[in-house]
Amino acid sequence: MCLITFNWDNHPTYKLILVANRDEFFDRPSQEIHPWEEGFYGGKDLRAGGTWLAMHPNGRFAFLTNYRDMRNIKPDSKSRGELVQNYLNSSIPPVDYLQYLESQGDDFEGFNLIVGDPSGAYYLSNYNQGIHLLTPGLYGLSNALLETPWPKLTLAKEGLKKLIASENFDPISMMPILHSRVVAPDEELPETGLGLARERLMSCQFIHAEGIYGTVNTTVLLWKHTGEVTMVERTFDQLKNTHSDTSLQFDVIKN
Repeated sequence: MCLITFNWDNHPTYKLILVANRDEFFDRPSQEIHPWEEGFYGGKDLRAGGTWLAMHPNGRFAFLTNYRDMRNIKPDSKSRGELVQNYLNSSIPPVDYLQYLESQGDDFEGFNLIVGDPSGAYYLSNYNQGIHLLTPGLYGLSNALLETPWPKLTLAKEGLKKLIASENFDPISMMPILHSRVVAPDEELPETGLGLARERLMSCQFIHAEGIYGTVNTTVLLWKHTGEVTMVERTFDQLKNTHSDTSLQFDVIKN
C-alpha cells in the first residue's frame, strides 16, 4: 500500500476502520483479496508471492507501505510483502515479531509496517528506531514515517474523520476519500530522490504516472468489536478505464 488512513480502537462499533490505496506498476500482476490457503484474507503479489494488507480470522492483521528513498535502492533486497505474509502465518506476538524484524531491517528496502491483534497494534520502520505502540486514535501512513503530514495524507485523514462523524460506513462510498487527483504545491512536496516532475505526479492521492505506474486498488477494511469483518477492494485498470469490486466477510474467532 502507498496511502493508508485508519482509525484504531477508537469507535464504539468498530475496532478498526481502514481505507488504503495500493500504487504499483501496471504490468505487475496481482490477485484480488481472497482467502489464502494459510487461512488469512488479503490480496497477493503474483510476482514475489507476498501481500501488502491482510487479516486472519484469529484477529491478527498487518499492512505496510514502502518508505520512498530513491537514493538508497537495494537491488538484491527481499520482498517487503514477506513482512505481512510471515506475520499472518505465525503465532508470534506482535512485539516479538517486530523485535525480530528490527535485526533484519537491512535486508529490505524502506518499509513501514503495522502489525496487530485484538490486544494491540504496533508500528515499525527500518527508517526509524524502536517499536511504537499505537494508542487509540486516527492515523495516516504514506511513503514516509507514520503521521508524516504530506498533503495527500492530511486530506485522507480529514476525509476519514468526516466519514466517522457522519457514521457513513458504506465501503464503496468511503473509497473516494483517497481518490483526489489534486497535485500538491511545489513548496509542500517531499524530496525523495524522484525529481520535481515525478514528485508532483506522486503527490496525488490517486496516481497515474506516465501510463506505467499508479493506483491499482483501494481497499476498505471494517472490523467490528463484535468480531464481524468486511473487506472490500476496488481494482482499477487505468489503461482501460475500468474497475471491478471484490467483497469478503468473515468473523474473528474469539479465544
